[in-house]
Amino acid sequence: MRHRQIPVLVILAAFLLVAGGWCWADGVEFGVHGGLTIPNLRGGEGNPLTSGFSSREAEFFGVSADIGLSHHFSLVVELNYTSQGGKRTGLQIIEEVPPGLEVPPDTNLYANFDNESILDYVEIPVMCRYKFGHNVRFFVNAGPYVGYLVRAHAVTSGSSLIYLDPAGTEPVTDTPVSLDADTDVKDSLKTTNFGLAGGAGVMYPLGPGSLIFEAHFQAGLITIQKDVATSGSSQTGAIVISLGYLFSLR
Repeated sequence: MRHRQIPVLVILAAFLLVAGGWCWADGVEFGVHGGLTIPNLRGGEGNPLTSGFSSREAEFFGVSADIGLSHHFSLVVELNYTSQGGKRTGLQIIEEVPPGLEVPPDTNLYANFDNESILDYVEIPVMCRYKFGHNVRFFVNAGPYVGYLVRAHAVTSGSSLIYLDPAGTEPVTDTPVSLDADTDVKDSLKTTNFGLAGGAGVMYPLGPGSLIFEAHFQAGLITIQKDVATSGSSQTGAIVISLGYLFSLR
């Protein structure tokens, strides 16, 4: 397991090099932030493995460096821990056949249960920020991000009859089957994710720095599954609301 931690250390080192290389430049501010992310899985329409997901709520936190380029523009580099994924409830496909149930190979089975996909990433966004205002500053920012998958679980719960059809009219069990499980699905997903981020916020002077409130979106641009044929096809996406504090080391 030790070799799987190396990419996380590389991401952390890259952030520190980018931010640290500017630590003596004019107009550099550092910050911490945290808040709520509302992710969802996009794409996969028409595929029972990946369609029908809705948003979930999860944590978001990180650190940032705001590198001044001019009076109005700056380059923002962040290192964030954020949760992606989505949830699905109701009658849906079962990805693993329950023990003891014999069905023909490649047969899709369905049941009525809750399913939550929890995908945790370490991400580095690099964004251009435009600021305006005097005492209270407003801003908009946008740019790409890269993420490294550190944890991926499918958490299912509930009990249901098992069906051969997505309408639930052809049961193959006489009594409900428990579908409670917490399954590690990291090996079925790509380690690296890539996308675009952008949003807006306000900086309010407070003490030696500024209180910063921001709302932004994230849109993954690549399919996160390794094998589309067996796992479906989807991209990540999220709305993030965060509160933080930005300050200068000078």
